[in-house]
Amino acid sequence: MKKSNIELMVGIFMVIGIICLGYLTIKLGKMEFFGRGHYPIVADFQSVAGLKTGANVEIAGVPVGRVGTITLDQKTGTARVELLINEGVEVTEDTIASVKTTGLIGDRYIYLSLGNSQEVLSANGVITETESVVDIESLVGKYVFGSAAPTPVADP
Repeated sequence: MKKSNIELMVGIFMVIGIICLGYLTIKLGKMEFFGRGHYPIVADFQSVAGLKTGANVEIAGVPVGRVGTITLDQKTGTARVELLINEGVEVTEDTIASVKTTGLIGDRYIYLSLGNSQEVLSANGVITETESVVDIESLVGKYVFGSAAPTPVADP
């Protein structure tokens, strides 16, 4: 009897451990198994270098969604980014979408600056005003090789 009680306790402990491990895997992996509702909107950027699927979408520093898919629009040569916005968050048609960086060389995310329009984007709406990522490498390269150096002023 004692041996079967110990085996039962070990079995229960193992089941609880597996459930906890599964829960932590989903939470730490930022997966949404039974996630909140969201609706997609899209924005076209000239460059989204370093932006990844699943990155945050923020308004006023508050996460309001995440980046869905990132694809190349063959006709225009721009990056088309699908933004999955949480239900209940309204994005106006004159919103400006910008690719920002956390810190100097941190992760990239999308920052939405809301406008004053009364018109709200619906599902599959398009944000027309975008600001691409600032490419620090090209700026440093221009500075090092002299094309970004200030022009000298002649003395009178």
